[in-house]
Amino acid sequence: MSQWNAVCQLTQILPATGVCALVKGEQIAIFRPRNDEQLYAISNIDPFAEASVLSRGIIAEHQTELWVASPLKKQHFRLRDGVCMEDETRSVATYPVRVNAGQVEVCL
Repeated sequence: MSQWNAVCQLTQILPATGVCALVKGEQIAIFRPRNDEQLYAISNIDPFAEASVLSRGIIAEHQTELWVASPLKKQHFRLRDGVCMEDETRSVATYPVRVNAGQVEVCL
């Protein structure tokens, strides 16, 4: 059964950055691309390097879509659905995320 899990305050995620949270044993990368409440949550595990690094990636915009570039092998993962730009057969899991009374919550 899915439930919302509190992670941190929205103010603790600086705009244009990502953070990593351990939620029910899953490493989740949460990104805040702009100075608003729009957030994205994906797996923190880079499927190519098999390392927990995606939260440290650089957020980029390409053809009106937001992506994160892995800091290791530089593949790009679309934030809305986790698909890899360079190899569409690879992807990362995505998770529902929201802001509730200033608190960031992820649903697992």
